[in-house]
Amino acid sequence: MMRPTQIARAEAGAPRLLQSLMDAMRVPDLRARLLFVFAMLVVFRFLAHVPVPGVEKQALDNFFRENALFGFLDIFSGGALRNLSVVALGVYPYITASIIIQLMVPVFPQLKELSKEGEAGRQKINQMTHWLTLPIAALQGYGQLALLQRAGAVSGVGMSGDLLLPTLAMVISLIAGTVFLVWLGELITEKGIGNGVSVIIFAGIVASLPQMVGQGFLERDNVGGLLLLGILGVLMVFFIVVFTEAERRIPVQYGRAVFRSGRMYRQGGATHLPIRVNSAGMIPLIFAFSLMIFPGVVASYFLDPTSTSFVSRAADFVQGLLSPTGVFYWVLAFILVILFTFFYAIIVFRQQNLAETLQRNGGFIPGIRPGHSTAEYLNRIILRVTWGGAIFLGLVAVLPFLATQATDVRALQLPSIGLLIVVGVALDTMRQLEAQLLMRHYEGFIK
Repeated sequence: MMRPTQIARAEAGAPRLLQSLMDAMRVPDLRARLLFVFAMLVVFRFLAHVPVPGVEKQALDNFFRENALFGFLDIFSGGALRNLSVVALGVYPYITASIIIQLMVPVFPQLKELSKEGEAGRQKINQMTHWLTLPIAALQGYGQLALLQRAGAVSGVGMSGDLLLPTLAMVISLIAGTVFLVWLGELITEKGIGNGVSVIIFAGIVASLPQMVGQGFLERDNVGGLLLLGILGVLMVFFIVVFTEAERRIPVQYGRAVFRSGRMYRQGGATHLPIRVNSAGMIPLIFAFSLMIFPGVVASYFLDPTSTSFVSRAADFVQGLLSPTGVFYWVLAFILVILFTFFYAIIVFRQQNLAETLQRNGGFIPGIRPGHSTAEYLNRIILRVTWGGAIFLGLVAVLPFLATQATDVRALQLPSIGLLIVVGVALDTMRQLEAQLLMRHYEGFIK
């Protein structure tokens, strides 16, 4: 039975996430976990305003005002990139390392065997991911500093002479910031609520919302465009929730023989195997945009406006072709996101080896033979379901361009990728809060 006050709250229609937070704050253990998460996020936001050594603040501000691409990337760091703080790289080198290790598991037999060793194997793979994060953060940090120096935003970057020690100080500061954030994320996972790394990314995106609202006031003469942009944002959140929660449920039955006291007993049960429509999450978006940004970054090193050489003209052509203001850029982004969605979803499902797991546990899909036939059936289902998720992610990728064309709002872009991350993390945190409340027999969730 629910208490009268809880029934009144339920009838009032309070959002599930806010309701879960309010209920969790009434449980001492969960209240301590939530306060711990809040404290760790305060530390993260403090570090986002601590710059690395040798930063020229005025030049950096001018660069971000003139460069729309870096302004877009700054959304995901919560202003840390704009300040070139010690946590400017965020946890993204760790995410990159995780993706690389995940893709390497089915390729290398040693890693594949480790993944089958349970918790001990996962810990070893996680340790490899941590070590791989260091060189990735070093390369990304130096590349970022070199790019900013070429744009005149920072100075004193180089790997020789008097520039060596200052450059090492900046790169090591960026590496230390990334490692510290990963450690904070693991503390949040262990002692708080939710996936710590995802919560840190969530906090960075949410912290940039006030700045985005301020940019909206620059378009006060385009009230109709701002209103249309707001409607598109609400619709986008709705469809993200729908596609994040959507799944195809495949019925599964279990039947096995159990021997007790010399006699055989038949046991059985029925359940379902959930196949999510958007099983790849935001990974295809990261893959696609990283691949598209890379040629432009490389071309910028060979671009010389005063030269008429073939290399300079080719670099200028590549930069123009892959400019975010062009239609070709977004068409290519849509195609790459669809391809990477299928690529990642197929790899993940092959690693799970669902057909073998079902057969080993005495489970079977009604009407489908166990083993090879089950594997073929699941592959067909996964391919069909993934089409919906792939097209959805492709539309999420190109929505900023479509929204800009429809509303003519230039100073403010709809961060659809950020919305995907924020909504996904909020849903995951809500589910974990409700699970924690149910574990403690909280009567507000028992009907």
